[in-house]
Amino acid sequence: MLADTATLARDARAHGVGLGAFNVVLLDHAEAFVEAAENSELPVVLQLSQNAIKYHGGRLRPLGLALLALAEDASVPVSVHLDHAEDIELCKAAVDMGFTSIMYDGSKLPDAQNRDQTAQITQYAHARGVSVEAELGEVGGKNGVHDPSARTDPQDAAQFVADTDVDLLAVAVGSSHAMATRGAVLDNALIAQLKDAVSVPLVLHGSSGVPDEGIVSAIAAGMTKINVSTHLNVLFTAKVREVLGTDSHLVDLRKYCGPGNKVVRAEVERLLRLYHLQ
Repeated sequence: MLADTATLARDARAHGVGLGAFNVVLLDHAEAFVEAAENSELPVVLQLSQNAIKYHGGRLRPLGLALLALAEDASVPVSVHLDHAEDIELCKAAVDMGFTSIMYDGSKLPDAQNRDQTAQITQYAHARGVSVEAELGEVGGKNGVHDPSARTDPQDAAQFVADTDVDLLAVAVGSSHAMATRGAVLDNALIAQLKDAVSVPLVLHGSSGVPDEGIVSAIAAGMTKINVSTHLNVLFTAKVREVLGTDSHLVDLRKYCGPGNKVVRAEVERLLRLYHLQ
């Protein structure tokens, strides 16, 4: 059943559990994520990023409609979310198509411009019943806006939500995007302060780099939506390499992508259950 991301996140926050959000590049990914959610009888967020759309020739409609169809046919709540979109017109297109949430990413912009443009797209989305996630983090720094040393100030976060009216807020608490190893250490004390200061559910980007125990502790401290992408790509790629390594003549995609998808499905099911530990 198609569900709203913010509604799922608010329910998860109220119960002190996490909401798993996983990035889709191919339709196979989404199918595996939904099956994992159905097996665990837990909700899930299907995320399609601006970069993934670019990979598909800049066309939102084909894969976007497929994700919506998968969500509608699912036996558990499934939301369809536009992730890390810097293009305002793409945000509007996803809203108009029926996505149940979008993330407008203005974190690279000067602070005032980020707030202004986020508020504008939020007003557009809310008028059409769609929720909005935004990111507040360091602009600049050695590693750019996703520098793991960056930290979001709780009062600044509260003011950002008040200024923009967003429904979910991604904050900087020690994680970093695209980590292929799981050694990031999160600032749980800051997470707790942010939860107390901010009225909307908090989102952890870069969760792939955080070990299981770190995620569980972060959820207990107040983190809600847990975004995962690279970790699953690592597992999928390792399995595909293993299968191809056993047969140099193998050319049927189903015979090596299938095992990769099976590994991903099992891991997503495990993570969904992990995020609901209390």
